[in-house]
Amino acid sequence: MTEFSADQIEDFKEAFGLFDRVGDSQVAFNQVADIMRALGQNPTNKDVNKILGNPTAEDMANKRLNFDAFLPMLKQVDALPKGTYDDYVEGLRVFDKEGNGTVMGAELRIVLSTLGEKMNETEIDALMAGQEDENGSVHYEAFVKHIMSV
Repeated sequence: MTEFSADQIEDFKEAFGLFDRVGDSQVAFNQVADIMRALGQNPTNKDVNKILGNPTAEDMANKRLNFDAFLPMLKQVDALPKGTYDDYVEGLRVFDKEGNGTVMGAELRIVLSTLGEKMNETEIDALMAGQEDENGSVHYEAFVKHIMSV
């Protein structure tokens, strides 16, 4: 499991505190994924639910946890295998029907909204901004580089 430095832990604690809306040094279960993403991780909602013990919707809204309970969860997420540039490019190459390094933007939007961890229209619009050429195609290698640099 990953070990964080004392400076990192202090930074994490400070960020965690920004999500404390009650002032009790705790956050709601439904904020955990957002905090992890704010700290540079990219867990799926499924991963977060598993780490939280598969809570009910009511528990997600009402249960709270403190930083000492959160830190081991962050370590678990940090230790999860991450997709690589090549993994993402290979996944998008499946949709490259002409073998020219592009996929149709409309098709990519459908994939993002229907497969895996589904994105909503606003998220897709933000992700796709400036990625489509004049023909509505997306150069997927550049797209993956863009996503991984954000």
